[in-house]
Amino acid sequence: MKDEAEGEQNQVNFDLTEEQKLLKHTIRDFAEAQIAPGAGERDEAARFPTELIPKLAELGLFGIMIPQEYGGAGLDTVSAAIIVEEIARVDAAVALIVASHNSLCAAHLLSFGSEMQKQKYLPSLAHGEKLGAWALTEPGSGSDAAALKTRAKLDGEHWVLDGEKQFTTQGSTAGVYVIVASTDPFRGKRGISAFIVERGTAGLRVGKVENKLGVRASDTAAVQLEAVRVPKENLLGELNGGISDVLKVLQGGRVGIGAMAVGIAQGALEESTKYARMRKQFGKPIAEFEAIQWMLADMATEIEAARLLVYRAARLKDAGMPFLKAASEAKLYAAETTMRAATKAIQIHGGYGYIKDYPVERYFRDAKICEIGEGTSEIQRMVIAKELLRGTE
Repeated sequence: MKDEAEGEQNQVNFDLTEEQKLLKHTIRDFAEAQIAPGAGERDEAARFPTELIPKLAELGLFGIMIPQEYGGAGLDTVSAAIIVEEIARVDAAVALIVASHNSLCAAHLLSFGSEMQKQKYLPSLAHGEKLGAWALTEPGSGSDAAALKTRAKLDGEHWVLDGEKQFTTQGSTAGVYVIVASTDPFRGKRGISAFIVERGTAGLRVGKVENKLGVRASDTAAVQLEAVRVPKENLLGELNGGISDVLKVLQGGRVGIGAMAVGIAQGALEESTKYARMRKQFGKPIAEFEAIQWMLADMATEIEAARLLVYRAARLKDAGMPFLKAASEAKLYAAETTMRAATKAIQIHGGYGYIKDYPVERYFRDAKICEIGEGTSEIQRMVIAKELLRGTE
C-alpha cells in the first residue's frame, strides 16, 4: 500500500490547461513575428536585443512568476517553461534573457527578500523597467560556488563589497544585481550571503563583455566591485545563509534551462524536417531515405521525453513538492538532448548546415551552453546520484 501511495504521489498530469495552451500559441506567434526575423543578425553582431525589451515587457514576460500584487503576471512554473521553450525555438539568446531575469534575480528576491525589498524592486523588474542580473560565478569559482572570493564587510550602517564576478548574464545591461559574497570566510560555504546592488552604485563597474560561441545576443559580462557600499537593509535573506538560498534558486533555474534546451532542440527538428522535405538527392527528397527518417525519429522521441521531464519538474515545484532530483534530471537530459538534436540537424543539412545561411548552425552553437550554465552536466549527475543514494540509506 505504501508503494502504491508513493506512486500516486509521484504521478503528474502532463495535459496543459486551456490557459496554458493559449499561452503557448500566443508566445509562439509573438516569437515568430517579432523575435525570429532578426535572430541571425543579432547573433552575428553579438548585439543585445534592446528593441525587443519593451515588447517582451508588454507581454509580461519579465514578471512571469511575480505575483500580481508586485506587478507581475503571477503564472506558474509550467507556464514559465512554456514561454522559455517557445522563445528558444527561434532565438535562444532572447530565451536566456527572459529565463535568467525571471528564474535567478527575480526568483531570489521573491523567495528570500523582505516585504520592503519585494515592494521596492519587484515592480520595476516585473515591468521590464530594469533587467535583473544574478552574480555568483567568479574567475576562480564556478561549480565550486563556495570557493568564491568576493567579500562583504559590515561598516556601520552599510555593507562594503569587494570582488569580481564573471559570466554574469545581463552583466552590462541590468538595473538590479543580486551579488553573492562571503560574509564570514572562516565558515566557508556557511559564511555566504546575498546582497541587492543597484546599477549606478559607486564602485560597481562592468568589466569584460564576453565574445561567446553561442547565445551571442545575450549579454554576458564581468562585474567588478570595488568598495561598493550598500545599506544594511540590502542584505537579501539571512546573514550567512546564502548558500542554501543559492542552491534553491539554482533548482528553479535548472527547470528554465531545461525548457530552453527543449526549445532549441524543437527548432532544430522543425528546420530539419522542413529541409528534408525540400532537399532532393538521387531524384527524390532526402526525407524518403531511411537514414534521414531515423535521425528525425530519434530527435522527435528524445525531445518529447525531455519536454515531459521539464514539465514534471515544473509541476512538482508548483505543487510545493521536493523537485531537486527532478530538476537535475530534466536539465541533464534536455541539455544533452539538444546537443544531439543540433548535431543531427547539421548532419541532415549536410554542407548547408555548416554555413550561416541556415539557422541550424546557430542552434548548434546555442545548444552547448545548456550543458554548462546553471550547473554542468557533471554537477547534475552528482546531484542525481546523491539523491538516489540518500534514498537508499
